[in-house]
Amino acid sequence: MMHIGLFFGSFNPIHVGHMVLANYMAAYTDIEQVWFIVSPHNPLKEKSSLLNQNQRLHMVNLAIGDNDTFKSSNIEFGLTQPSYTINTLAHLKEKYPQHRFSLIIGEDNLASFSKWKNYEEILKNHKLFVYPRPNCNSDELNTHPNVILTEAPLMNISSTMIRQAIKDKKDVSFFVPLAVWQYLDEMSFYKK
Repeated sequence: MMHIGLFFGSFNPIHVGHMVLANYMAAYTDIEQVWFIVSPHNPLKEKSSLLNQNQRLHMVNLAIGDNDTFKSSNIEFGLTQPSYTINTLAHLKEKYPQHRFSLIIGEDNLASFSKWKNYEEILKNHKLFVYPRPNCNSDELNTHPNVILTEAPLMNISSTMIRQAIKDKKDVSFFVPLAVWQYLDEMSFYKK
């Protein structure tokens, strides 16, 4: 059974912080492959700043390039909205019974994990690989046997910051993978 780490996100846009965390999980844990699960519109996020899901998936593919440790997934595009992680996991297990799935989440998500739909079932059947987040403390589930707190680099970079910087005409070419930067620039995304 291949051990797959699922990294969920809007990836609006994907940036070097995402890539560093994915690389860390594949290199420093027993996760063999990281799948970037591109989320359709998150009901908690304002839709106006969100690029079309296929454009965001394309940027993830540009970021991955020919690295076979990483894979993109649009599995949530066809699921009922809002997409709950528990439902996505059920679909993935049905479609890929030969794999074992774990979640890669930030410490901020761990702090609110008990609010997730069927979180106890997720925790019972899947490991959570947690990366640190700035100014975050998640004591509640830290001691659960399926919660693995990692020493991944602390990445204080966000897609929100990148979008704002592009709007403010700042150079963010080193904040995103080169192919992603070229695509963003060519398409004039986030400039208005």
